[in-house]
Amino acid sequence: MKGFFVTGIGTGIGKTVVSTILTEALQADYWKPVQAGNLNETDTDFVLNNLSNPVSQVHAERYRLNTPASPHQAGEVDGVRMALEDFSLPETEHPIIVEGAGGLMVPINEKDLIVDLIAHLELPVILVSSIYLGSINHTLLSVEALRNRHIHIAGIVFNGPSNPATESIILKHTGLPVILRVNEEEVLDADVILKYAGEVRLGR
Repeated sequence: MKGFFVTGIGTGIGKTVVSTILTEALQADYWKPVQAGNLNETDTDFVLNNLSNPVSQVHAERYRLNTPASPHQAGEVDGVRMALEDFSLPETEHPIIVEGAGGLMVPINEKDLIVDLIAHLELPVILVSSIYLGSINHTLLSVEALRNRHIHIAGIVFNGPSNPATESIILKHTGLPVILRVNEEEVLDADVILKYAGEVRLGR
């Protein structure tokens, strides 16, 4: 197993928490290709600080950009132009969890989007969804965009308060397996990550 690309139906959907759980569950490596903004407290820092196993390696970002904006805009501010060929998976003997930036249609330059980066890295996707007004539409559109590009979706993760009616319609229309459900937690620390790692249903 080479690994998985964790993407979401939007920004702030819980990709980092889910990526940490998957990294712990698989004793995989973790890599976020682009960090835009929040360089003093990055997603990579969160993962590094909340893993318990001694196997996983956390790889440095390919690009660390100062502006909290879409990668193409943050790169423009920093005088950096990113291209797909700039990205290759870190060398490792472990499976790797790669975390995207925002949703699928976030641009990394004037031409390429995160979904193009996923195709370039040739990893199956784990899609993170969260229940809010409009999330059915956003989830189904994300699945359709991936399937139109023949990108394999390994499954879906629901993050946040459960809504059975919404979840059931998403699963009916997509046919995707549920890899994990993550509840709203007051504290997110290594113990919580470890608890959810034991609940991951991947390839079972």
